[in-house]
Amino acid sequence: MAHDPLRTLLALVEVLRPGLTAPSFSNFIVVFAGWIRTAGVHAVTEALVVTGVAGRRHHEAYHRFFSRGTWDPDELGHLLFDVIFRYLQDSVIRAVLDDTLAPKKGPHVFGLGCHIDAVRSTRRHKIFTFGHVWVTLAILLPVPFSHRTWALPILFRLYRNEKECTKRGDEHRKKTELAREMLSVLEGWVGDRRVEVAADCAYCCDTVTRGLPSTFVFFGAMRPDAVLTAQPEEKPRPGRPSKRGATLPKPEKIAKTSGIPWQTCVAFLYGEKTRVRYKTFCAQWYRACGSRWLRIVITECTAGAIPFRVFFCTDSTLTVVQILEGYGQRWAIEVCFRELKQLLGFADSSARKKEAVQRVAPFVGLTYTMLVLWFTLGAWRSKLASPPVRPWYPHKRGLSFADVLRTAQRALAAYEVLDPRRDINDLRKSPTHARPVYISRVARPRRAA
Repeated sequence: MAHDPLRTLLALVEVLRPGLTAPSFSNFIVVFAGWIRTAGVHAVTEALVVTGVAGRRHHEAYHRFFSRGTWDPDELGHLLFDVIFRYLQDSVIRAVLDDTLAPKKGPHVFGLGCHIDAVRSTRRHKIFTFGHVWVTLAILLPVPFSHRTWALPILFRLYRNEKECTKRGDEHRKKTELAREMLSVLEGWVGDRRVEVAADCAYCCDTVTRGLPSTFVFFGAMRPDAVLTAQPEEKPRPGRPSKRGATLPKPEKIAKTSGIPWQTCVAFLYGEKTRVRYKTFCAQWYRACGSRWLRIVITECTAGAIPFRVFFCTDSTLTVVQILEGYGQRWAIEVCFRELKQLLGFADSSARKKEAVQRVAPFVGLTYTMLVLWFTLGAWRSKLASPPVRPWYPHKRGLSFADVLRTAQRALAAYEVLDPRRDINDLRKSPTHARPVYISRVARPRRAA
């Protein structure tokens, strides 16, 4: 069956129509197409230039789409999640939590703060950068055009430090509280489906895991000096029943104990098969996960200054390989953050108002999710998806997001986002004595038959 990339892309965009008003959807089409086609610094005005809308519609309408629009990024994320939900053939939904820093400056930019730049910082030297920190929840999706699993962001929360919140008289909320809020939103979407969530040690705490249903399985990392306990004894005693048992040795002590031998397994981690030496046992980590019974895995590190790392899973029935691979898939969101910033302008926006700041970055993230979904659903087979010929790059395997974006740019190259009858020539026919009127509402875009 012939595959029309432009037709299928517009059909996927139609999925978002219930979350937007008619004028907002028309504006969304213009900014969406322009944002994809922009090759340099991304901005709303640049999107109007590359689509040919500049001079035919007033730019203020598209700025108001972010600053005064009534649409909710969570609702659009829900609509895209439904598409991912239908595509997934596995009964398990895999998600990942993390945050990223979008560098930005400006005295009047909402939510701006000074944060540690984790990418450029080291253990000895901490580098601080002004910008926005976005706590993000993404769904992991296996794709047919790449050997790795991709992370598709669907929920976003802007973290603001205490100084910025105090300055504006707002309540300060920690990153972990924002992450827990997004998990609650996801919980309302999935029903009784099993959800496996992976997060690094910053989100492995009681704030995130508190109140999660039993259908949510958490993969994380713990401190080597974490206090662990056994299950409480079942013998009756007066008073309230105990929630935890006797204190167990800490992971760092177990790792150094020669009486407990190291075991070996082979796991597929970060794109390659890796032989891992480990020790495993079950215990409670009451401070972070309450009374849940955890499977804990201590792995030996052969490189670097850290001699070993400790991982855990709230489903104690899983094997060591499943736990290591489940946590290792967390790296997909790091790749997603890099591509969002380098290729799609996640940190380029010059928005300053609160509403605009809280919408532009989620808009870019949802655009990324739509493009990957569109590519997965068939566009990767089209002729437009053929990568450039690079004889000096013979080891390329699979397609990257740069190939996805290039394919979308090719598909949208000849697409007229405005009604052809309302072009620049028609605007010039207005009487010379009349005051020029800029039309803020865009005509409904052409839809594929």
